[in-house]
Amino acid sequence: MNESSLPVLSLLETRVLGVLAEKQHTVPDTYPLTLNALVAGCNQKSSRNPIMNVSQIEVQEAIDNLKYMSFVIETSGGRAARFAHNIERVLKIPVQSVALVTMLMLRGPQTAGELRINSERLHKFADISSVEAFLDELAERAQGSLVIKLPRQSGSRENRWAHLLAGKPEINEHEHAPVMQTYEHTECAVSEQDFAALKSNVVRLEAEMVALRKIVEELSSQPASPRNGN
Repeated sequence: MNESSLPVLSLLETRVLGVLAEKQHTVPDTYPLTLNALVAGCNQKSSRNPIMNVSQIEVQEAIDNLKYMSFVIETSGGRAARFAHNIERVLKIPVQSVALVTMLMLRGPQTAGELRINSERLHKFADISSVEAFLDELAERAQGSLVIKLPRQSGSRENRWAHLLAGKPEINEHEHAPVMQTYEHTECAVSEQDFAALKSNVVRLEAEMVALRKIVEELSSQPASPRNGN
């Protein structure tokens, strides 16, 4: 399998491509996307691995690079420029394979079962074996492999798959938890309102504890009442 013919994209470039391919199906009324919509999709907190915080300038630079490689097409008309992906033609793969590669670009390594569920809005696969068949085709392409099956993690029943558009992923054989969980946990953001509510609850609980301590002290200081004889 010849992988040298594959373009090597940056992480942001794969995110831009993935967002375009996803939004084509999930929000068809606003597709092709404006730059603002594309930035929002790249910085989306749900269904993303890793979570990003990129600027318009960074996304525009990624778009320009992808346009040079024919992955992205800019459409004219309207007040703002709009952008669409050209994955099928550049990579010469069917829509089913585009759906799988899109999910891998957006969510990171996944099992065939996870890919079937996560790609449902882009393409509904009949069963897991159908997903595996398309993954095998992507891995065995004569023009260059687009996906790779990762070593099975300790305690896992299924192998995960990863895309190769950004080069070969780093493989950590001792990794136990899925990468998505790690990123969601560490990148979890708390809003100002949530923080204020938590702070208010802490103050209230502290006041209740002080009141309870006073009650306990008062009760302990009172002399014990004599017991009634039988």
